[in-house]
Amino acid sequence: MVAWEQTIWRRGLALILALGLWGWAAPAIALGGPQPALNQPAPPFTLPSNAGDGTVSLEDYQGQWVVLYFYPQDFTSGCTLEAKRFKQDAEKYSARNAQILGVSTDDVASHESFCESEGLAFPLLSDPKGQVIRSYGSWLSGRALRHTYVIDPDGILRATFLGVRPAIHSQEVLATLDELQA
Repeated sequence: MVAWEQTIWRRGLALILALGLWGWAAPAIALGGPQPALNQPAPPFTLPSNAGDGTVSLEDYQGQWVVLYFYPQDFTSGCTLEAKRFKQDAEKYSARNAQILGVSTDDVASHESFCESEGLAFPLLSDPKGQVIRSYGSWLSGRALRHTYVIDPDGILRATFLGVRPAIHSQEVLATLDELQA
């Protein structure tokens, strides 16, 4: 082989190995950027919302637990499933004094349509430039990664979920809230 063929072959092999390793290591890998530190103040935010007076801030929920979940896009299958599971468990979150907040790069109009279509009663926040998404280390290629952060009533980050599986994620978050509140 000539030098350029060897280089291409090595890069291809490295990519194959990386993708192969990704299959078993995905939950442990924090793609998107540095994660905010646990047991430290959560990154603050104020974003446009489909609910209330038009914006939502983390400080609006002082005294409540916040389940801040980032997702790639309204109306996609995984994002719809994840939102439906949170909706299904909404009363359980209320019983735990927890507010669910979803964040994606979609605009407010898309969030309004998505909430109407799926009957979602919790706020969805719009971060089109990804500033808040980046501050939580959940940005990749112009979209939010599927990450969730649990923030306590004092604004302290208490749990992080990376590599979320939409079908069971809400139950995982509820179990974590139970552990944290015990």
